[in-house]
Amino acid sequence: MQKISGNIIDIVNKRIFKGTVIVKEKKIHQIVEEDVKQEEYILPGLIDSHIHIESSMLVPSEFARLAVVHGTVATLSDPHEIANVLGVDGIRFLIQNGQKVPFKFYFGASSCVPATVFETSGAELGASEIESLLKMDEIKYLSEMMNFPGVLYNDEHVWAKINLAKKYNKPIDGHAPGLKGDDARNYIAAGISTDHECFTLEEALDKISFGMKIQIREGSAAKNFDTLISLLDSHSDMVMFCSDDRHPNDLARGHINTLVKRALHKGYDPITVLRSCVLNPVSHYNLDVGLLQPDDPADFIVIDNLSDFNVLATYIDGVKVAEKGKPLFSSVKETTPNKFNAEKISTNDILVQATGKKIKVQKAIDGQLITESYVTDPKVIEGFIVSDVDRDILKMVVVNRYSHQQPAVNFINNFGFIQGAIASTVAHDSHNIIAVGTNDEDIVNAINLLIEHKGGVSLAHGKNRHVLPLPIAGLMSNENGYKVAKGYENLSNEAKAMGSGLHAPYMTLSFMALLVIPELKLSDKGLFDGNLFSFTSLFVK
Repeated sequence: MQKISGNIIDIVNKRIFKGTVIVKEKKIHQIVEEDVKQEEYILPGLIDSHIHIESSMLVPSEFARLAVVHGTVATLSDPHEIANVLGVDGIRFLIQNGQKVPFKFYFGASSCVPATVFETSGAELGASEIESLLKMDEIKYLSEMMNFPGVLYNDEHVWAKINLAKKYNKPIDGHAPGLKGDDARNYIAAGISTDHECFTLEEALDKISFGMKIQIREGSAAKNFDTLISLLDSHSDMVMFCSDDRHPNDLARGHINTLVKRALHKGYDPITVLRSCVLNPVSHYNLDVGLLQPDDPADFIVIDNLSDFNVLATYIDGVKVAEKGKPLFSSVKETTPNKFNAEKISTNDILVQATGKKIKVQKAIDGQLITESYVTDPKVIEGFIVSDVDRDILKMVVVNRYSHQQPAVNFINNFGFIQGAIASTVAHDSHNIIAVGTNDEDIVNAINLLIEHKGGVSLAHGKNRHVLPLPIAGLMSNENGYKVAKGYENLSNEAKAMGSGLHAPYMTLSFMALLVIPELKLSDKGLFDGNLFSFTSLFVK
């Protein structure tokens, strides 16, 4: 039996009082209201309502070690990154690994693998695979339905998956950036209950009006907290917090606790904030995560105060799993399942002959997954279009990792490099190889480093070449999470030193091939117009 005393935050009954929490056999045995000397606060553990664990570049067991020190006790995890590479076997790998540590991972059945037919992935999940997953107790929901055109236009394969989720009485997550009005109403009417892709307050309010819950996202690349946090004023019961994608260096610094702290600093009531990021996901997804009530699982955290919100200790099922910034359980060594068949390329493979006078340029936007596009004159040398460093129009390349194919090439603005190149096999959602750089030689060297290591993130600038290997599906490391975080931080800093002003150059790069987010993206098969949802030419006639 354990006793922890302090200021108890009761988010169910909406009150804060002094008392003692008594833990017995993994449960909250009793909560005694009494005058105590301790000034710390005891509150339910935090929940990330939508994340792709793979984007931390860590296996779940290692992700948990970094997350618990920030007060996170559970995640709703869409495994479609590894599913796009390894299929159902990849999802089972994540589930089994997560069960090896004291943390509450809840996974979804990935609804869109591949996300589109306009890219090459390593696997496909049809209705039969989805049903096999939904039957599992570990699978709590149907993961984000990115193919909103398929929902709206009654695609039979899309609707088969939606109907299976309803058959097994499991929630359906959404993904519909920019969708409003009748289209949003019809998408939600299909039974899709959440969305984490709102990038304007107007869009979020529109979706809430039709009954959808909004997940306020603050990840390593997409940041919507400041735009959407005012939803707590009027619709706190329809709000959850999530990170979606969080790279290892950012995870080492903080997780959902940072969103809570920011909301508190903006003056929002602590109970309102905590109900949004704890009670709402527990209720919506029917999770067995404790809410600091008698007979609940003993999942709670202790913090110093409501201003600094420093997490002093984290408990999961009554076990102290973190204390004073340190995890209290060990790393798990894992195997390295992968699917990687790419062959090294040469500079000749990425030449672009100037067959037109103007080109479409993809424009990255810092802190957003959406892109813009514009038309301009290219820089041409000896009949070939090259990176134009002076105007920040750089060559971007996507290489099929699953079979040997001709690379796809386009040009992108706003990465800001004045030298060198970076590359990654974390390229949503099919995770082919993606690279951007100031010259062909560095681009090719960065790509070939990844091919040599069968996955990772890399950087090349002349003889300066570095790689962080990600041997598990080309997405995750099996090394210590803090070591991975440091290695990634070093690469990110080197990328910024080459001229990029982006907050997270690698994370931003990873979304430049995500076709389901407008406006202009690049897949291994070619340049893609996300507004028209079809391929388009690099050249403008």
